[in-house]
Amino acid sequence: MKYTYAELAKMIDHSLLHPTMTDRDLEEGCALAARYDVASVCIKPYAVARAVALLRGTDVKVGCVIGFPHGNSATESKRYETELACRDGAVEIDMVINHGKALGGDWDYVEADVRAVCVEAHQHGAKVKVIFENDYLTKGGAGLSTDDFKRRLCQLCERAGADWVKTSTGYGFVKQADGSYNYKGATEHDLALMRASCSPHVQVKAAGGVRDLDGLIKVRDLGGSRCGATATAAMLDEYRRRATAEAAGEQVAKPAGAIGSGGY
Repeated sequence: MKYTYAELAKMIDHSLLHPTMTDRDLEEGCALAARYDVASVCIKPYAVARAVALLRGTDVKVGCVIGFPHGNSATESKRYETELACRDGAVEIDMVINHGKALGGDWDYVEADVRAVCVEAHQHGAKVKVIFENDYLTKGGAGLSTDDFKRRLCQLCERAGADWVKTSTGYGFVKQADGSYNYKGATEHDLALMRASCSPHVQVKAAGGVRDLDGLIKVRDLGGSRCGATATAAMLDEYRRRATAEAAGEQVAKPAGAIGSGGY
């Protein structure tokens, strides 16, 4: 195998963010994350304390979303939400930028918004991943092309103290021509662009659209260090299947991996 089990498992932020998630779903999701020894669970603010208790004694971190999924909370609300999450034991924060302010070219507002969360999180020893909803940015904005717009966001987030930049929430549904709603989430193009637009001090996280082992491997190949996923068990079970087959000298069939194919 190209990478070890640990190298890939420790890329995964197991996502427990569905709007209908119950307490039982949270408990089962944390148990799965511990069983597969992933990097973290990424959860909603109200669930942080419970997740910390469930994962105590494991090597799985607890991360929390802020201003999720649309990023439209006031800056002080995001800061306070971060404070509460960190007090409850979150050690990673995934915040969403204010896309309207960014698209309108109010860069000072966007940078101050990100910095407020980074300063608060860092005071508690937590790290921050800043989410761009790239499906909302396909036409660029503020007089910039889509790629130049994303580059500027990367540079802004690095100045503001971000530890990661992140491609999407996984919930950035956009109305399509046929009236349906869908999204791409992480794409190979955006991952490569975002990696090239930040210094080595800032990492890149993929979210949305990565649903199989080959997609996870592709994220790593493109320089991503984390990947939000709900298909954690399927990905890592497939890794074990391939590793066992390779150890036995068998030829391994590998399905074509895809990133950014839409849906949950």
